[in-house]
Amino acid sequence: MSSILISAPIGLSSATAVDAIALGYVCESEEVFAFKAPLNLIADIENHFSINLADELSFFSPTGKAGEIFEIPVSASNSQTERIFMTSLGDGSTASLRTAATAIARKVRGKKITVYSACAIGKVDIQAHAISLTMAAYLWSLKSGKPVEVPTFVLATDDKETINAANAFAKAISRARDLVHTPSSIKTPQWMATKAEEFAESNGLKTTVLAGKELKEFGGLRAVGNSSPVPGPRFIEVTYVPRDKKKLKGPLPHVVLVGKGITFDTGGVSLKRPYDSMVTMKSDMAGAAAILATLTALEDLQPSVHVTALMMCAENAISATAQRPSDVIRHYGGTTVEVINTDAEGRLVLADGLAYADINLNPDYLVDIATLTGAATLGLGRTFAAMYTRDDQLASSFVKAGLDSGDRVWRMPLIDDYQDSLRSDIADFNHAADKADYSAGSVTAALFLEHFAGKRRWLHLDIAGPGRSEVDAGENPKGGTGFGVRLLTTWIMSL
Repeated sequence: MSSILISAPIGLSSATAVDAIALGYVCESEEVFAFKAPLNLIADIENHFSINLADELSFFSPTGKAGEIFEIPVSASNSQTERIFMTSLGDGSTASLRTAATAIARKVRGKKITVYSACAIGKVDIQAHAISLTMAAYLWSLKSGKPVEVPTFVLATDDKETINAANAFAKAISRARDLVHTPSSIKTPQWMATKAEEFAESNGLKTTVLAGKELKEFGGLRAVGNSSPVPGPRFIEVTYVPRDKKKLKGPLPHVVLVGKGITFDTGGVSLKRPYDSMVTMKSDMAGAAAILATLTALEDLQPSVHVTALMMCAENAISATAQRPSDVIRHYGGTTVEVINTDAEGRLVLADGLAYADINLNPDYLVDIATLTGAATLGLGRTFAAMYTRDDQLASSFVKAGLDSGDRVWRMPLIDDYQDSLRSDIADFNHAADKADYSAGSVTAALFLEHFAGKRRWLHLDIAGPGRSEVDAGENPKGGTGFGVRLLTTWIMSL
């Protein structure tokens, strides 16, 4: 459930119908404060409420740490505004503006009020601040009774283009989070396909869904998904092309995104242990959610790029039709793989998607995203995604997109010395790096996937860490974060 952003003129006249005003400040010294807002707005506020903002702020002995927030009660005869939030912008960087946004949003989360924020001035800062406001205010619940209330945020800018872009990001992130938070009793592969079709219809996208016998060549997807034959796995292809494609000169760059869509992961026959680790496994389709939501953002933003999303959706269950350790499967394109551990199912469905893209779609860029390995979380925690590619230019562009968007990535090595761990005595590969123990599960998983990407400009994102938050704090609720939407959208917009 998303908060709302609307643009507003810079003057106070546009803020008189709001419940609260948020102002950003930086500490230039222990007793000197600078307000990062349009000067006429600062003067208007001080005159309107008959206050001196610097004096009011000094009363609180602020430290200047980003996100520090103080509340000043105010009133005026011709205004409904009841309070001013004084929020520290730290060093004034974009990252600090995101932190300030989370502080404001957390203050009003779950309340039906309107907040007028003047904590950013530059175009990039306004967009970053606005998106973080909605992210930190996000709530999702299936509780009965009164619906969840959400605040409305008004930004002190007349730059409608920037606000519209922020709205596109905010809506897409909320869509991804909604998908991840939905319980697996509802969220089957068929349900995911239906959601993709609904989003496509309302956003001008094209969708193709394959199921049953149509998946004959998708050996990995069937091996995992046939463990839950009702409704069974789904291959979901969603396509974005700009509305004015005919007016563009020359071919568009083609990006193919492949997302892991395991709607619930028991581990299969290789049952997860400890068992309580299964509780969070409704979020194992965060990669597929991210790429679907990204395409809805692109439809709003209209970049001159052709983008195809391949959502590899299945449930990894325990049943009489579940795959077994020692099975050999034939992936799309013919590569055979010996299954060692049925709980390493994500790479099996992604392999089919990568091979399908390489053989049929001729992508200029091939990117996969998945909550793939616990090893990535052990190495990088929950702040950075593990990124793998041999393309230095592509890696640099993703690092920049991560810093610009707030979805940060850390480049990891593809270590060829570890390739021998993927050997099999009976198939082309074993998928779990069983032939050697290099204690590098995220690396060997990436090496396995690379074999299915052909000679494409390929990049792998392991979002097992940042794809889910274990705490309700900062920009993220406990649960699905929507990680990848900002990153992928920002990167695609840069092409």
